Amino acid sequence: MAPESYPGAMTPTPTPTTPAAPADDWLRLDQQICFSLHAASRAFNGVYRGILKDLGLTYPQYLVMLVLWEHGTLPVKKLGEHLRLDSGTLSPLLKRLEAAGLVRRERSARDERSVEVRPTEEGAALRERALEVPRRITAATGFGIDEVHALRAHLDRLTAALDAAAENA
Repeated sequence: MAPESYPGAMTPTPTPTTPAAPADDWLRLDQQICFSLHAASRAFNGVYRGILKDLGLTYPQYLVMLVLWEHGTLPVKKLGEHLRLDSGTLSPLLKRLEAAGLVRRERSARDERSVEVRPTEEGAALRERALEVPRRITAATGFGIDEVHALRAHLDRLTAALDAAAENA
């Protein structure tokens, strides 16, 4: 079955800079949105790596700190939900952040099965130094702030649609 004959499939709309791809070209790497997103993600990680070096954080550690700066103390499970990470991925991150003195993990007083994570004073103070990161990232994109907001809205819609499709699969 040709890709455009799937129920609900959309044919790509050619733009002045991208000619229409024949159906047999749909399996070309340069036609894959997943690869474009993957390549953009890797490029972002490279820029973040340089910027976050000054803070002593990796990109995943930065994401953890963003959630903790926003929400304060959270159970590990809730932190994982915010970040879309399982505990097997999150635990080593938290261990390294704790060893660096940026977070503290403690058993919950309300539920002994739950571990809560909170930023330490040093972790909270790091927030001030991190305020420059989003501006530097935005500048690195070469996009205006409205373009960044529009891209974010499109990616949020894409994520929601893909989550729904995965649930229905």
